[in-house]
Amino acid sequence: MAVVIDQPVDDFQIPATSEKTVSLSQLKGKQVVIYFYPKDSTPGCTTEGQGFRDHYAEFQAANTEVFGVSRDSLKSHENFKAKQGFPFELLSDKDEALCQLFDVIKLKKLYGKEYLGVDRSTFLIDKDGVLRHEWRGVKVPGHVEAVLEQAKALNNG
Repeated sequence: MAVVIDQPVDDFQIPATSEKTVSLSQLKGKQVVIYFYPKDSTPGCTTEGQGFRDHYAEFQAANTEVFGVSRDSLKSHENFKAKQGFPFELLSDKDEALCQLFDVIKLKKLYGKEYLGVDRSTFLIDKDGVLRHEWRGVKVPGHVEAVLEQAKALNNG
């Protein structure tokens, strides 16, 4: 079942960079931003990741962990993370379990061809594991700042 605003998010466990495994249950007490992006090292995804990187200290100050998710391999993620200096982990969702949970796989078109791809989306989960905000069909400019604003408001609420 896909996530719903103001409802608890089902626990998940997923491989991450830095030889870690991330589960939602281990993050209780912290707010969590999970942003889904189509592909490592592409222009929009790089810009979005850099935005989260550049505001990372502010997210941390708002008791918020940040995770990027795509269907790329851990090896690809490690290279992308190192090249961009991301201070947060990237999650590898090869089997699309997390993509399905958050319902971010959409029919897309590129050069007239249709395919199933990741719809750029971001989710803000509160410290109790409840989904509080979602952004779907994200346009990168100004997005990270909007997420940060909500994270701060939720942390202070």
